[in-house]
Amino acid sequence: MTEPQEPSHVRNMTRRTFVVAGGAAVAAVGVGSGVAATAFADDRAAGTPSSASGAETCYRLTSETTEGPYYIDADKIRQDITEDEEGIPLTLALTVIDAETCRPVRNAAVDIWHCSALGVYSGYESMSNGDGGGGTPPTGEPPTGTPTGEPPTGGPGGPGGGGGGHAEPTDDERYLRGTWRTDRHGRVTFRTVFPGWYQGRCVHIHVKVHVDGTWTDAGYEGGHTCHTGQLFFAEKAVLASAEVAPYSTNTTTRTTLDEDGIYPDNGHEGGLLYLAYDRKRIARGVHARLTMGVTPAETHDTTDAPPPAQPLASPSEA
Repeated sequence: MTEPQEPSHVRNMTRRTFVVAGGAAVAAVGVGSGVAATAFADDRAAGTPSSASGAETCYRLTSETTEGPYYIDADKIRQDITEDEEGIPLTLALTVIDAETCRPVRNAAVDIWHCSALGVYSGYESMSNGDGGGGTPPTGEPPTGTPTGEPPTGGPGGPGGGGGGHAEPTDDERYLRGTWRTDRHGRVTFRTVFPGWYQGRCVHIHVKVHVDGTWTDAGYEGGHTCHTGQLFFAEKAVLASAEVAPYSTNTTTRTTLDEDGIYPDNGHEGGLLYLAYDRKRIARGVHARLTMGVTPAETHDTTDAPPPAQPLASPSEA
């Protein structure tokens, strides 16, 4: 039995409202293993358009969040980013939609990157604060100690992270990172593992959408970034993952979704993923999906801002 997340409450409209002409609709988003959903029907509560012909509908822009200091520019063009990392298999299906026209954004380059089950980022292993030591699985209790994630303003701290800076990679590893091209429906699918956690941040995946560039044999060149955000996971799924190895060996104090200083607390509009998995056998895999509303004409490299005047205990990451 799968446990899909319930859509968030429909909030008052704060962004653009549009008319979907001619009853145009986005094709279904397949997420594998018989789990599928349309980009419209299931995301209606998140402010995405319904497929009703001529109906006045809206498309809320997906929230922009901090890039963080550990981004590495599109140097792995691939859908399967797992490499040899252990963890719960995760299929991530994203659909990128133009918030002004409600049309799919085709041929965009979508980047994702996230930490391992033990909280370590490839390319920055010596700077990450993953903890693979023994101990009891994390709980939903509030964390203790000093957080090492970004401060609530979104500005990352740590070496290279202050004021929206970028930290130079410390190693050649590139696991759990990748870039792929959206199809004519604006869809892109990645295969990876369920992310772990590190002190000061809830479980999340980073995402960027690049447009107006050119696909070459070497990858994606030029263009600009129209969206920088993060994708988030419901607490039930995170707690279930914490009972499965290797997550169960991570003794780092976990920050919950509600405690996180980066999550916008606005449901799917803020990057909260729709999830499907077997509640009793989450180790078999998780399917995650989301439709993201973006404005291709705009540039959103990052929302990083100078952090407040307060020390952080150790290097941090978005």
